[in-house]
Amino acid sequence: MKTKTLYLAVALGMMLGFSSCNLDTFPSDELNSDLLLQDPQGAEYIMDGVYAILKDEVDFLGYASGNCYVRHYFQLSEFPADNICLSAHTTDPLYEATAYSMNDGLKNVGTLWMVAYKGIYMTNTVIETLDETKEDSKQLLGEAYFMRGLLHLHLVTLYALPYSYGRDNLGVPLRTSTSSEVTVRNPVGEVYDQIVLDLRKAADLMGKSRGNAGYPSKEAALGVLSRVYLYMEKYDDCIATVEEALNGAAPDSKLEQGVNYAAYFANAKTSKETLFCIAHETSDDRGQSSTGSMYLKDGIGWGEVYPSDPIMYLYERHPEDLRYNSFIIPQFSGNPGKKVYVTIPAAEGDPETPHIKYRTNLIDDGAGNYSFKGADNATYAIEKRMVNGEGEKDASGPYFEYHANYMGEDCLVRINDDVTLRTGYTIPMIFINKFSYQDGNPMLSSPVMCRWAEVILNRAEAYARSGQDAKALDDVNVIRTRAGIPTYTTGDLQGYSSVTNIVMDERRMELAWEGHRLFDMCRNKLPMDRRYAGAQPYKIVDPVNEPHIIYPIPNNEWTVSGIPQNPGY
Repeated sequence: MKTKTLYLAVALGMMLGFSSCNLDTFPSDELNSDLLLQDPQGAEYIMDGVYAILKDEVDFLGYASGNCYVRHYFQLSEFPADNICLSAHTTDPLYEATAYSMNDGLKNVGTLWMVAYKGIYMTNTVIETLDETKEDSKQLLGEAYFMRGLLHLHLVTLYALPYSYGRDNLGVPLRTSTSSEVTVRNPVGEVYDQIVLDLRKAADLMGKSRGNAGYPSKEAALGVLSRVYLYMEKYDDCIATVEEALNGAAPDSKLEQGVNYAAYFANAKTSKETLFCIAHETSDDRGQSSTGSMYLKDGIGWGEVYPSDPIMYLYERHPEDLRYNSFIIPQFSGNPGKKVYVTIPAAEGDPETPHIKYRTNLIDDGAGNYSFKGADNATYAIEKRMVNGEGEKDASGPYFEYHANYMGEDCLVRINDDVTLRTGYTIPMIFINKFSYQDGNPMLSSPVMCRWAEVILNRAEAYARSGQDAKALDDVNVIRTRAGIPTYTTGDLQGYSSVTNIVMDERRMELAWEGHRLFDMCRNKLPMDRRYAGAQPYKIVDPVNEPHIIYPIPNNEWTVSGIPQNPGY
């Protein structure tokens, strides 16, 4: 029996009913396949519409405010991982993603699915219309294949188990035609195979971008393809793809350096490092509904999501790290001297406990011994404890945490300059500006979907996992040299147990909050330690056994099309 899904069988006119599509010849709600065939610029209108719907606010079940694909994508792909601290419970559905309490009726879960398939339908219209033998059709046709592949990748990584868990697991519906009426969940392997075909085709058809980094290019297609091969554990293909993308250029020549890197995310749309971004103009400013609003306050944002303790420890190994100094903004109180922040461990089922419960002055005896006076006026010694020292499963090299046996509890202790605590929630305010300050606007950015630093690190991981340690470190060292911190040699891993662990940490620091950490940990079946202050669950998350590590199929999809829901929902 044939069934039509609510989202996937939608007329093209509905696809283009968005205000930012900039259609010059026909109104957006009148453009159809016949007009597309008549108008030589029709394919360009359609593709511009695809890029527009990823940044436009769209209506979902009567709600539009803040309902934007790009905002939801970066929250859904980042907030369940261990690089963020949510300072307080919020009514925004981002909380459910952070707390692993998702359900199939949430607007972020439904909107991303809906918009992705609308975009895929639009790309299929272009693919079915243009003749690839005509030279003037190739670039736009390549863009259509690129976006069809990228959107399918977003869907299969968010709504299905990683490829490394098995090719035969339920994936997402593949849409390679506008005429599809039967909706099934294709196996994960089939979806990935089609993504590879689409990105390879895109690379073969495209040349340079037809504008800024908001338009894809051959290099962008190869960059995303290298990620796909890495996720598929096809390491030789990943390495070969990166080499094809570099085309003989030195990796560091593709990166912004120094002050240009410090200002990179504000200028991502025009940067040589950006392979593809969701380009925003001043008119696209969403204010408190922007992608960056949860990471930064600065007058208008919410500023409720901060760096986690573990990633701060990694950066603090080298305080001179350009990434630490450029993209992380502690809000200092202005009071002199180091302070001790004591986090009381959470009791089972108690979401309110893991906050900073006590702050006081640090006592330093000058010989490297730290202590503090507690609320009971007793003196407590601070222990410097090495964690993540051994083992592939740690996915990290050794770093030090401070602990204290405070009033009978083994408590995590942070030592910092006096950072302002968020009023009422006792969390140090440390902002992140990777989605801010385009054109000087604190809430405006062009969020990056793929950049050269990721591609170089894709190859580094592929080298490491295929036993080519020296080459892996060469790539890692390109990133570290740009950051201004010490490099590695095969004879000195600086305490790491493997080069693979070095690569994973470098990915964590370089690509933090850009939507990679969750997928990196899940595909490698590595635990995420979230035992630090914040409103997120205080626990170690094992992705293999966490039922909500992937998102539910939206209610308005599975109840109409009849496709199976993900387990646990």
